[in-house]
Amino acid sequence: MKFSGKNVLVTGGSRGIGAQIAKTLASMGLKVWVNYRSGEAEANAVADAIRAEGGNAEVIGFDVSNESAFVEALKSIVEADGELSYLVNNAGITKDKLALRMKEDEFMDVINANLKSTFIGCREALKVMSKNRFGSVVNVASIVGETGNAGQTNYAASKGGTIAMSKSFAAEGAARGVRFNTITPGFIATEMTDVLKEDIKAAFISRIPLGRFGNASEVAEAVAFLLSDHSSYITGETLKVNGGMLM
Repeated sequence: MKFSGKNVLVTGGSRGIGAQIAKTLASMGLKVWVNYRSGEAEANAVADAIRAEGGNAEVIGFDVSNESAFVEALKSIVEADGELSYLVNNAGITKDKLALRMKEDEFMDVINANLKSTFIGCREALKVMSKNRFGSVVNVASIVGETGNAGQTNYAASKGGTIAMSKSFAAEGAARGVRFNTITPGFIATEMTDVLKEDIKAAFISRIPLGRFGNASEVAEAVAFLLSDHSSYITGETLKVNGGMLM
């Protein structure tokens, strides 16, 4: 994979899909800034694993939903490296509950952690990247943002908003040489799916034409493509990584 920039910030990079994205991008030659909010030990383990393979990684802790913290983090990265070439807005949470029982704070907690944080990241990255007239941002949404899902009104709203917002940023960033794209993973094998009972897994898999869960590396490869020079004429796009579950 070819990259013209040299570094990337991956939010929520301490575990799961984010950790795999960080490792994959590092294996392709980028310096990776691994963000965490509370999992410092896990983030350090990801960075150590990257260094053990000959890659370059730094750990940076901050709450992505805190505007001033995000701004200061990007400032630190630019001061250290002279630029921010790429950003992956991956951090997010779920607080699932049927809408009839969902309280306003349960709705807004997810909106703030997922959608507000992505807005802050995109806005600040656009400011920084515009100075070099170059940059690429990938926002990690979800198939739920395209289809909705019972019990996930808050999560669906945050991810659907991410898809639409990314298109708006793409329209604003194009003249400045900054691209914005989104990926929407379907069912991906992670620690969360590992604990599901086999009959539940089978029920989910029956809805997937490719007949299996995806894996984190497949999501990471999609992210790498959209960041890279190989997608230099793609912006405002939503790439589905769902095994055909939604076409």
